[in-house]
Amino acid sequence: MEAAKPKPKPAPRGAAKAKVATAVPQDQQAVGQDSTNLNSTTTNPQDTIMGDDTKDQDPGASTSAEEPISRQAKDEFAALLEPFYYGKSMTDPINTARDKWNLLPAFLKTKGLVKQHVDSYNHFVDVELKKIIKVNRFVRSDFDPKFLLEYTDIRVLAPNRQEEDDLDHHKSTVTPNECRLRDMTYAAPIVVDIIYTRGNAKVKRTGIKIGRMPIMLKSNKCVLAGKNDNDMAVMGECPLDPGGYFITRGQEKVILVQEQLNKNRVIVESAKGIMQASVTSSTHERRTKTYVIQKKGLMYLRHNTLSEEIPIVFVMKALGVASDKEILTMVAGEDSAYQDNFSINFEACAKEEIFTQERALEYIGHRVRLVKKPLGTSRNRNYHLEAIECLSNVVLPHVPVEGTNYRPKALYVALMARRVLMAMQNPKLVDDRDYVGNKRLELSGQMLSLLFEDHFKRFNHDFKLSIDKVLKKPVRAQEFDAFSHFSVHKNHITMGVERAIATGNWSLKRFKMDRAGVTHVLSRLSYIAALGMMTRISSQFEKTRKVSGPRALQPSQFGMLCTSDTPEGEACGLVKNLALMTHITTEDDDDPVRKIVFMLGAQDICSLTGEDIHAEGVYSLCLNGTPIAVTDRPKHFLNSFRGLRRMGRVSEFTSIHIDHDHCEVHIATDEGRICRPMIIVENQRSKVTSRYLKALRKGTLDFEDFLTRGLVEYLDTNEENDTNIALKETDINQHTTHLEIEPFTILGAVAGLIPYPHHNQSPRNTYQCAMDTLLYLMVYPQQPMVKTRTIELTKYDKLPAGQNATVAVMSYSGYDIEDALILNKASCDRGFGRCQVMKKHVTQLKTYANGTSDRINAGALDPDNKNHQAIGKDGIAQVGARIEAGDAYLLKSIPVDTAGPPSNTYKDKPEKYKNPDYSYIDKTCVTENEAGVTLIKLLFRQTRRPELGDKFSSRHGQKGTTGLIVQQEDMPFNDQGICPDIIMNPHGFPSRMTVGKMMELLSGKAGVLNGTLEYGTAFGGSTVEDMSKILVDKGFSYTGKDYLTSGITGEAHQFYTFFGPIYYQKLKHMVQDKMHSRARGPRAILTRQPTEGRARDGGLRLGEMERDCLIAYGGQMGYSGYCKLCESEKAVRKITMPYAAKLLIQELGSMNIKVTIGLEDEFPRDA
Repeated sequence: MEAAKPKPKPAPRGAAKAKVATAVPQDQQAVGQDSTNLNSTTTNPQDTIMGDDTKDQDPGASTSAEEPISRQAKDEFAALLEPFYYGKSMTDPINTARDKWNLLPAFLKTKGLVKQHVDSYNHFVDVELKKIIKVNRFVRSDFDPKFLLEYTDIRVLAPNRQEEDDLDHHKSTVTPNECRLRDMTYAAPIVVDIIYTRGNAKVKRTGIKIGRMPIMLKSNKCVLAGKNDNDMAVMGECPLDPGGYFITRGQEKVILVQEQLNKNRVIVESAKGIMQASVTSSTHERRTKTYVIQKKGLMYLRHNTLSEEIPIVFVMKALGVASDKEILTMVAGEDSAYQDNFSINFEACAKEEIFTQERALEYIGHRVRLVKKPLGTSRNRNYHLEAIECLSNVVLPHVPVEGTNYRPKALYVALMARRVLMAMQNPKLVDDRDYVGNKRLELSGQMLSLLFEDHFKRFNHDFKLSIDKVLKKPVRAQEFDAFSHFSVHKNHITMGVERAIATGNWSLKRFKMDRAGVTHVLSRLSYIAALGMMTRISSQFEKTRKVSGPRALQPSQFGMLCTSDTPEGEACGLVKNLALMTHITTEDDDDPVRKIVFMLGAQDICSLTGEDIHAEGVYSLCLNGTPIAVTDRPKHFLNSFRGLRRMGRVSEFTSIHIDHDHCEVHIATDEGRICRPMIIVENQRSKVTSRYLKALRKGTLDFEDFLTRGLVEYLDTNEENDTNIALKETDINQHTTHLEIEPFTILGAVAGLIPYPHHNQSPRNTYQCAMDTLLYLMVYPQQPMVKTRTIELTKYDKLPAGQNATVAVMSYSGYDIEDALILNKASCDRGFGRCQVMKKHVTQLKTYANGTSDRINAGALDPDNKNHQAIGKDGIAQVGARIEAGDAYLLKSIPVDTAGPPSNTYKDKPEKYKNPDYSYIDKTCVTENEAGVTLIKLLFRQTRRPELGDKFSSRHGQKGTTGLIVQQEDMPFNDQGICPDIIMNPHGFPSRMTVGKMMELLSGKAGVLNGTLEYGTAFGGSTVEDMSKILVDKGFSYTGKDYLTSGITGEAHQFYTFFGPIYYQKLKHMVQDKMHSRARGPRAILTRQPTEGRARDGGLRLGEMERDCLIAYGGQMGYSGYCKLCESEKAVRKITMPYAAKLLIQELGSMNIKVTIGLEDEFPRDA
């Protein structure tokens, strides 16, 4: 790009250079000119240290003379940018410290929030699928050595309808919304290219379908990819819909981010006095766990394919390290303490007489567990080969073995043993499993990769079995073509993947993986509920265990995971949410990194002895946990590598950090690491200066340019430990290496909606995060008067779920105790708190075994029948019709006989509306699903206004139900005649300590008077001093208090009232959904007890306390005890007993427990 620009004129360029030079002190110029290290990526030495000179040339613009732009075009451009940059014009001076938040919208355009799901899925479809095919590309026959089938390529095509699968060169018009309406799966065909043998000839076929892959919305295979807002609206999609989910059988499903322990890394733990180092090895072929443990001073290798623990020295000898001294130096180095602790292990060699590699292999081979029984007797087993197979492919399979060179694996086993020795010497070196750097997050792409590979292997296995059945026959009538068997099994992959996403159960026998709840139905109660679900992280840790470690807030989670957003109860701390600027890495190829390591002067570790590796000042270089090289200049290597990364020669997501405790430098390119962008600081100055921010706002630079120019870089949790990060520009000192883009990004998308969260008691923010997922669709939504930057970044202000209510904090009657709210009836009449509740009813017209099917019987419409008032001429309820309990909304007829011979006899079975509250028909839809079954869908709409018992909540976790709705004339009012919409009891503040709510009221009041939207962003926002000043200027008290007059007595209150706007949300808990009562009703057949639940018209339990209450109100028949007062015994004869008690006695009898009921004759009868 730079080369394509026209050359600048020499005179202005020199003048600009001279101007910069005069602005920089002489000593700083010298520093800038001398700094020629790899970290500096700019051509002009003064660029790295320049100040905020707003006259500097725009770095993203062309340096040639620009054509004059008309004033009208400039005004249109400014108007276009205004919604994004909130009122700042291009001529305003830029304050770098305050305006660096502009990097956030630029970041969120390319990464973060939902985009990591999309990136992961794209990586799976474009890269991982081809890797899976490459590993499993051959299918051979056990009976015909000539037969061979090879996969050469795999592709996922554009999404289509299942019935269009067999149409070639047909462009499908399917959209995600059609799949929702028709209960279809939004999927695309998976096609492969194959070469196989037919007789003596080779046959090549392309575009062979092997199944269907569900398509993630907004991924590069989706029809919505790259569409603008108008195109999205044409397709029936919301422009703000985040995507990142699947549609299976008409339901929106999201694959939650899964938290897992690190793969291919050594974790040292201490359990029950035993020190152990464990590694979970993960490759495409297998996943195994290997341990090196220390018991009674000796070290052993443990693996589930070995019948017993193998002494570590035997393993080293089997891996080709014959000399005892070499084994000692590889593990312990020259350190005498480590040598003393390890040398005891050599006694086992003398005891078992194992001195050579052959004897060690023989010893291990005898202890290899067989997966399958040997074909011959146990004497025919080749223990030598079994041991080689086990050590090559099963133990530590992620460490490569080339031919008979076991040196890399021997070094890895020695590394594990050394880690155990070091942890025995220094217990502080035991690893923390809960540290974020030891965790990896699995996204939808990785989960689908595991699933697809499992089903693809099964597909190949079934295909192989079917061709073997034919090939084992010696004589065949015609030439065998394997392709005829190929398409038989294509439904295996389709059904397997679809079932997993629909049920959320990931069951992979190969990896012994059985996870439930991987997918959830996407919550559509509100926009923010859907967004919150996309960033949720689920842990496989058992939720019922009362363990504090995994639930605790770790310091390493700062900036990576949201500090507030976690549920209450048993899932607390186990279900987490990503912070606003978090990015989860996808896998990068490690071959270029390996070449760079050796290019920077590192020595291959396999060519060195133990003394060289563990010499003082020598650091091992580990690539994804495996040692590959050593260096004696770790700091120089680190700086050089980071310099290359900042220049764009290495992927920006490759991380490097130094571990001084273990003398190792770790480079990571693997997937699932949590990282976030930071501004680079050099020479005590931020590299992001005003001219770059100005170019960003003009649109001549984007976030990628900031990365490639070395201004911003991604750091993962491990690399953060190597850095010194300043929260604000004022905190920068000589040791600072990086600067936070914005401190409020430590919160997630949901917690970021809370104004002034840093002034609230911490649990209140957590409660609000849980409530944000319970908001309902409002009829008159408003954006909050007090916004946060997160609200603008997540576009919550475009789809809000609440209203700005004028709140008076005072005690008003006794109806506001315990957080109850008092509402103004006039406000409710004007639409405050009004919401729409939508409910969907789906009816299928089933087809039965004898060929008969259900049908819509429009002829059964009776105009005189009151229950048919909503039905139209087609037998389906009309849009806009009011429908009440008992009314029919669909006239359906079903065949009388569904099993015998088909007949034309039908009986009417209309679908009736059962809800006690009336609704309106909002939409109707008649369609067919993929199986050809007719679906009739109706959407019922209820508009609800607030009533007693409905739940409201502010954005500070303070929820309350409506206690009383008062006429406006009885409400207090201020000098301007303003009545509050809500009266809140002041006792809600002292114990909750939600100071943020008070500040929201002050800022909201000042904003209303000033005509502006104020900001309550965490660790910033509008200050109380500024807001109080505005209030005083407008003639109000700086405290936010007003002098109110009673609406009941007409007298002025003898106190000042805290009075102003607060943003309130209506929650889904409404009385109309919960109100329930019954007299007599249905009973369960088995127990003869009333059914349970509102939906089943269930009974309400009358316990002992309720019984006493009824008796107190005069319901004496509710008591069947003996009257002590009159001591009458004439009627005490009959004994009744609940049927459920009799059933319990019978069930106990079935368990061999005899229950006898003894009766005591307390009242002797007269003779």
